[in-house]
Amino acid sequence: MLSLFSDFAAWLIYGLLGLDPDSKLGSSLHFFVEDTTKIFFLLVVMIYVIALARASLNVERVRDYLAGKHRVIGYFMGSLSGAITPFCSCSSIPVFLGFTSAGIPIGITMSFLLTSPLINEVAVLLLLSLVGWKITLIYVSVGVMVGIAGGAFLDIIRAERMLQPFALKAYQSAAPTEGRDAGRQRLSFKDRREFAKHELFDILDRVWKWVFIGVGLGAALHGFVPTSWIEGNLGAGQWWSVPSAVLLGIPLYSNATGVIPVMESLIGKGLPIGTTLAFCMSTVAASFPEFILLKQVMTWRLLTTIFVLLLGSFTVVGWALNAIG
Repeated sequence: MLSLFSDFAAWLIYGLLGLDPDSKLGSSLHFFVEDTTKIFFLLVVMIYVIALARASLNVERVRDYLAGKHRVIGYFMGSLSGAITPFCSCSSIPVFLGFTSAGIPIGITMSFLLTSPLINEVAVLLLLSLVGWKITLIYVSVGVMVGIAGGAFLDIIRAERMLQPFALKAYQSAAPTEGRDAGRQRLSFKDRREFAKHELFDILDRVWKWVFIGVGLGAALHGFVPTSWIEGNLGAGQWWSVPSAVLLGIPLYSNATGVIPVMESLIGKGLPIGTTLAFCMSTVAASFPEFILLKQVMTWRLLTTIFVLLLGSFTVVGWALNAIG
């Protein structure tokens, strides 16, 4: 399904406009068209469908199940859901908004958001064919653990308090309230559609321009991965090479599938496995375009917390993997 957006972008940029697929301009424009169309499609579908479900179904039961004694299972389910969905970091944000508006506990929602850009089935298959099952297993395990640990930590600090007002209002409106189910009135189908439409347009009005800005920045940086510089300056395995690789990955932007060939090249030319994984994870999950979009639903405090959490996690993982060789 999501390949349709890539096909449309290829038809528009390479076919209709006649740009060279191997050129920086052609590749960047293809990236921009593919990601913006995909994100807007996901925004419309996810927000509308989840809002319609909120007005129609008893989503409180699902939310309460995840929020209660099964919270640890919820973290795992959120992280696993992120791992099996083919979304990049920016494409995950519409799903995050949908989960938030449904009142799903913020830690479980963040487990999804942290894991989704790191892992997908295409990336796993590419990793298996390029670097073998051991590195693939390490990569997938680290991605899931980052999601679970990050979600648990953000629940502990009650990160929902650091959402932007409109997102917090949506979250609180879906939060459990004693007696809510008993006094709940059944809405007509017309009323449910009106509720879903209002919520959809309200969120779109707040974030549409930031989708263009965030993806535009990502498109401008797409493909500009300085592998030769990385190999020459970070390949000796010094302690500072891992945090340097993590910081270097922040301005860049790619998805898990696009970064796999870079990972293979770096490992093949002698860059330590920990440094390589830290760089690639930073590129995929801690990029500027993603944080530009996230700023529209999170306060600076929460955004900074997630930023430090990710960079710290990738650095520690990189050091550990380099240590065990």
